[in-house]
Formats: sequence, C-alpha cells, structure tokens
Amino acid sequence: MQQNIIVRGAREHNLKNFDIDIPRDQFVVITGLSGSGKSSLAFDTIYAEGQRRFLESLSAYARQFLGMMERPEVDFIDGLSPVISIDQKTTNRNPRSTVGTVTEIYDFLRLLYARVGIPYSYISGNKMEKQSADQVVAAVMDMPEGSKVYCLAPVVRGRKGHYRELFEQTIKQGFLTARVDGELVELEKGMKLDRYKTHNIEVVVDRFVISAKSEKRISESIRLALEMADGNVILATKKGDEFEDRLFSQKLFDAESGIAYEDPAPNLFSFNSPYGACPKCDGLGSTYDVSWELLVPNKDQSIAEGGLRFLGIPRDVFVFKQLKAVLESIGKDFETPFKKYSEEDLDLLLNGGGTHKYSVSYDFKDSNVTYKHKFEGLRKMIIDQYENSKSPKQRDKAKAYMSKITCP
Repeated sequence: MQQNIIVRGAREHNLKNFDIDIPRDQFVVITGLSGSGKSSLAFDTIYAEGQRRFLESLSAYARQFLGMMERPEVDFIDGLSPVISIDQKTTNRNPRSTVGTVTEIYDFLRLLYARVGIPYSYISGNKMEKQSADQVVAAVMDMPEGSKVYCLAPVVRGRKGHYRELFEQTIKQGFLTARVDGELVELEKGMKLDRYKTHNIEVVVDRFVISAKSEKRISESIRLALEMADGNVILATKKGDEFEDRLFSQKLFDAESGIAYEDPAPNLFSFNSPYGACPKCDGLGSTYDVSWELLVPNKDQSIAEGGLRFLGIPRDVFVFKQLKAVLESIGKDFETPFKKYSEEDLDLLLNGGGTHKYSVSYDFKDSNVTYKHKFEGLRKMIIDQYENSKSPKQRDKAKAYMSKITCP
C-alpha cells in the first residue's frame, strides 16, 4: 500500500503549484500563517478529491441524485483513502455532547459497528452465533444414527413464578411432558411450582431416533419448538440419569452464558438512545453515589455527637430505633466513635443487612414490644430521598451527601 499521500501541482486558492508528500496512518498537523493555504490544501484539495472519487464510484442512478463535484485544481493526487471532513463548530454546552457527536464521526462509527461488527458474549468471550431452522436440522442429522433425542422448547429460563397458567396452556396444546428444573415430569391439571424460586421449564415437543427416514418428522418438531420458545430449541440426549444438551437459537446467542442479543442496529451503539444507553447513568457517563467522607466528615465523633450528618442527633423516631438494633448486633452503640468501626461495620451501615432481620423495640401503651425488620442501609435511604422526594429541599439535603463518580 502507498506509504504517503502524494500531492503534485496544487493550485486551489492561495496554493501556487504546491507539491507535498503526507505520511499515511499518522497524525499530521498543517500549520502556517493566516492565508497561507492550510485549508485550501486540507479541505479544498485533498478532501475534495477524495469525496469526488467516492461519488464517481457510485452507480449512475445514484449520481443523478447527488450530483458531481468539480475536480480541484491539482495535477496529481495518489495514495488517498476514504475521507471524512470535520469542521470546527461553535455549539452550546451539553452534557451529552462529545467530540464524536459534535463532529458527527460517531454516526459513522455506529453504522460501522452495526453493519460489520461481530458480536461476542461479554460474559464468556465467545462469538455469538445464530442458526436457521435448516441449519439446526442439518446439525441433528449429523448426530450418530440411532441416537435417542429429546426435542425441548425452553419456554422459561431462570425466572421465578408458579406457572400454573403456562402448564394449563401447554396441556391444552397437546403436550403432556416437560423437563422442569432438570427433571422430566408429567404435566397435570392444576400443577404449579414454588413461586419464589427460580425455574427452568422446557416442554418436550418430541422424542425421536436419528435416522434418514425420520428427517421430515425431526424438521417439523424442531420448527415447532423454535416457534414455541422464541427462536430457541434444546436437543438433549440422555446418558444414564444425566442429559447432554445442545442449545440452538435463531438469535445471536451464547450457549455457555445463556445470553442473547438482538441483531446489531445503529441505535444500540448510541448513548443518546434508550436502547443503547447505560441503564445506570442514562448515557451520561457519570452518576451520583453516597460518599462516606460527606456522611461522616469527623471520624472522632459518634452518632450521639451528630457524627452521622444525614441523620443528626439521635431522636425517638423509627430510624434511630432500627439503627440502635443494628449497632447492637455488631457490638456498637450511639456512643462509639466512627474510628472504632471496622470496614465490615461501615459496609453494613451503608449497604444494609440484606435479608437479615433485626429485633427493633418499641414502647407501646405502657409496654415494650419487639418486631423484626430488615435494614436496607443508609445508601438506599439517601438515594430514595434524592430520586423520589417531591420536596426540592429534601432532594437537595440528600444530594449534599452524594458525590459525582464515573459510571462503573
């Protein structure tokens, strides 16, 4: 490939039979006095010739709508690649603007990724594959003759629910067997699962033995399973008590991680589109999170001394009763200075105790009662106030204890 962009006899505007060799694949800066011909060389000669050659490569039908550009005043240019011109623009400040969006290069990149990009699973690193129904059938027919295969439609993958209605609908469709959480079961009217557990449900569409005579039946069963399971089908062979599965999909799919992608489209690569934007920062690249340094600026202080700035001095309200129970579980109290808290203690206060419930005591009608409550943590408390409060004053109070961070 040509090592340089070779320009000979450039005469556009202020250029006087100018000759130059510009190295390719490098960052080249053109400098000079005002009126010396910098723009004439870069835009009116090199870029104009590159654009003219591109238009010449199009069909006559396309050129009649685009028109033709005049050839710049130059004797000879060689070594040109496809060209993009970026003009300096004065724009209003916008948190969503980048060099790519302002110069419109980003539009070309989105189109490039969408049309020639190769998707890979971000979990396993495997290349995403998809197969047509004919390819799935061909793969099955390549299996050893005589193999006994279950054709399964994976209608539920890793979701919670009792699925009573799904089972009833499946029975009405004429299917009486399914593999539920790895075990073959007979479907019965009124059947349901534990709604709070995660389940995998695969309807047994057919069971067949691989042979040339069975190809039509195999093809029909696979196409039916693909239709039932949104383009996915599992072909399982049983070896002893275990199943050996092969999963096929008409979508971009990674069998190892189980994730599927839609076909790439330009809006999937745009942080200004709800389809492509990060759900955490909405495409801005930064978000707000609770900062311990703002919550507890002086670690020598205790909660009793107002060291936890967001809550202030302890009062007879629920949040302090709950906080007291949490502190007692780790051997602390309101008098303990923050410098004596371990990292695990601070993490508990900030992020909560998960599913664990703490015994919170109340005074009620001259008696003391105890109830168990989960503690969700100060982070959730502050973020909820910041995002959901209708009072600007309350939102500002919460934001005072949050700092701007780069989106992870």
